[in-house]
Amino acid sequence: MKIAQITPLYEAVPPKLYGGTERVVAHLTDALVDLGHDVTLFASADAQTKARLVPVRDQAIRLDPAPLKSDLAAHLSMLGEVLDRADEFDVIHFHTDMVHFPLFQKYADKTLTTLHGRLDMKDLPGVYARWSEFGLVSISDDQRKPLHFANWKATVHHGMPGEQYIFSPMSEGYLAFLGRISPEKRPDRAIEIATKLGKRLKMAAKVDAADKRYWEETIRPLVEGNPLIEFIGEIGDHQKSAFLGGAEALLFPIDWPEPFGLVMIEAMACGTPVIAFRCGSTPEVIEDGATGFLVDTMEQAIAAAGRAHLLDREAIRARFDLRFSATAMARRYLDVYGDLLARRPFAEAALDDVVTPLRPREERSFAATA
Repeated sequence: MKIAQITPLYEAVPPKLYGGTERVVAHLTDALVDLGHDVTLFASADAQTKARLVPVRDQAIRLDPAPLKSDLAAHLSMLGEVLDRADEFDVIHFHTDMVHFPLFQKYADKTLTTLHGRLDMKDLPGVYARWSEFGLVSISDDQRKPLHFANWKATVHHGMPGEQYIFSPMSEGYLAFLGRISPEKRPDRAIEIATKLGKRLKMAAKVDAADKRYWEETIRPLVEGNPLIEFIGEIGDHQKSAFLGGAEALLFPIDWPEPFGLVMIEAMACGTPVIAFRCGSTPEVIEDGATGFLVDTMEQAIAAAGRAHLLDREAIRARFDLRFSATAMARRYLDVYGDLLARRPFAEAALDDVVTPLRPREERSFAATA
């Protein structure tokens, strides 16, 4: 199958530091190539990929030192390049929210759009009602609730390459927080949990400009002067195995409708249990009492973090391998691509070279199951 993957341009593919969507695109693209498909990746020139790369910007936007940049111009230039080559592909898989809809109406039947962000925003329903011909993929069933009417084709949970993460059979006794310093991620809860347990907390997190005030006024005072808290800052993929694998548990104390939460499966890949508040996607990712604990209150979170060491780390890694590998994710997407192809006139010839076609239906669910 000839597949185009269209990524956002904010981070490199994969990101050098923090970044979720571009990391998923990187792993999906490589897994599709490993499965024998002809994949073209439209991304910034600093991408590292097994696919054929079409560089559409000299470097990813966020770490570009240029003082003045236009996100919209960069993405429109990329979409123009994709549009010029649209006839070359069997499937064009977008990860760029809805920005391509007005340009690709002619090709809607050969596109798939995975939505990676939160969908409970005022202006979104009008867009997805207006361009309802575009098939959508959610990254959790919970994510799609605000747009229940949209043209959903499947839910496909994220996956990561297991070989990238080193399993750690024993922890070093500290708790971990990995992500952004922002109100919805609730790093204040993580600090409170660790402090009340008397356990060390290592925080590997970035501070966006939009969250600078929250960091300075709310979180930094909780970190400074607390001997239990170590703030590390942003880390890259090469540092995650040691950071997550050394933790007794990952704290995921969110307070927002998290669409997926990559860090949860990254921790599982290292054998580290996750203590997650029951919010957004977490009940779909964490198996309560097996790969971590789902909690509703701070009291429950503190108690769960105190007994996380009792969980079987080898079993946690085994559940990751079964449910959240990059290959498992790619195979689920291939089934969705197969359904897309089956609805087009030339489907039979294309499908013969791709996968055994599954019976087309309006929607598939490929969320990982036990």
